[in-house]
Amino acid sequence: MPLLPDTRVDLDRFWSTIEASGAIGKGRPGGLSRLTLSDDDRSMRDLFRRWCEEAGLAVEVDEAGNIFGRRDGSDNDLPPILIGSHLDTQINGGRFDGIAGVLAGLEVIRSLNDAGHVTKRPIVVVDWTNEEGARFSPPMVASGCFIGKYDIDWVHDLVGDDGARFGDELERIGYKGDRSCKAGEIDAYFELHIEQGPILDAENRQVGVVTGGYPVRGMRASFRGQTSHTGPTPMDLRKNALAAGARWLTAVDDIGWDFAVHDGKATAARLTAWPNKPGILSDTAEAVCDVRHPDPITTRAMAEKMRRALFEIRRPLRLRRGDRRRMGMGRRHL
Repeated sequence: MPLLPDTRVDLDRFWSTIEASGAIGKGRPGGLSRLTLSDDDRSMRDLFRRWCEEAGLAVEVDEAGNIFGRRDGSDNDLPPILIGSHLDTQINGGRFDGIAGVLAGLEVIRSLNDAGHVTKRPIVVVDWTNEEGARFSPPMVASGCFIGKYDIDWVHDLVGDDGARFGDELERIGYKGDRSCKAGEIDAYFELHIEQGPILDAENRQVGVVTGGYPVRGMRASFRGQTSHTGPTPMDLRKNALAAGARWLTAVDDIGWDFAVHDGKATAARLTAWPNKPGILSDTAEAVCDVRHPDPITTRAMAEKMRRALFEIRRPLRLRRGDRRRMGMGRRHL
C-alpha cells in the first residue's frame, strides 16, 4: 500500500515511549542518569527490544552490544537504511539526547506498519552502545568499532572509573551479542536529534538540518608528581600533580577564548588525581581536554597549542624557583 500525502506518525504514541524511557534511570528532576551497561541501561535495552519485537522487527545484537531491529523491504538484497542513536545518558543527562533518535526510528516503523506500507529497502533501527562515554572512555566506541575505527578486543578491554571491564559488563547484563561488529554495506543513515545549542531556539525555528560537524581533537594527559605533606614541604620542593593538571586545563580554556570570536571552542573536561585528599600533595593526575573549530586547519592549530601547553605549564614553576634563588631567599626552618 502506498503512503498517502497526509500520512503522519502518531505523536501521542511517540511521546508515550519517551515518557516510558524517562522512568528508567532517573537522575536530577527532569533528567536521567542511565550509564552504559548499568542495570538501568539493561532495563531500557530490554524494553526497547520488546518494543521492536512487538513492531515485527527481527532483533540482533552485535559483539559491542549495539542493538539492531530490522524491518524487511520488498528487495532485501538492497543495502538497508539505518535510523537510530543511543539510549545511554550522561551521569547528569537529559530525557531526549540520543533517546529521541532511537525512539523516533521505532515510531517510523510503527507508522509504516499502521499504513501497511512496505518499503523497497530494509530499514534498521539501531541503538549504539556507549555513545556518551560517561562510564567508559572514550565515547562512541561501539559505533566506532562498527565503522572499523576500533578493534572489538580493544573495546571489550576498556575499564570504567568503577573498575568494571566493558566486555564483562556486556556479558553481565546479557548484551554481548554474536553478530560481528562490522558495518557492511549501508544505503543511508538518519538520526533525529534535539538541538544541544541555542541557535534554533534563538531564531524560533522548529527544525534544522545538519550540514556538517565541528572537527575536534582531544587529548588525555597524565601527570606524575610526589606525595608529601602540605605543612612541612617547602614550595620549591613540591611536585603536585594536581596543580600541574589544573594549570594545563586553564591553559586549554584560554585557547578557547583566543579563538571564540570565530566560533572556536576549548573544553577542560576532566581532572582526576590521587590521593586527592586535604593535607597531602597528589602524586598522580590525569586531565582530559578537547578543542574544536568549524575550520579543520584552525582545529589543528588549536590542537598544537593544546599540546604545547603541556610543556609550557612547567615554565612558571621554574621561574618562581629561579626568582626565589635570585632574591636570596633560603628555606625557613621551624
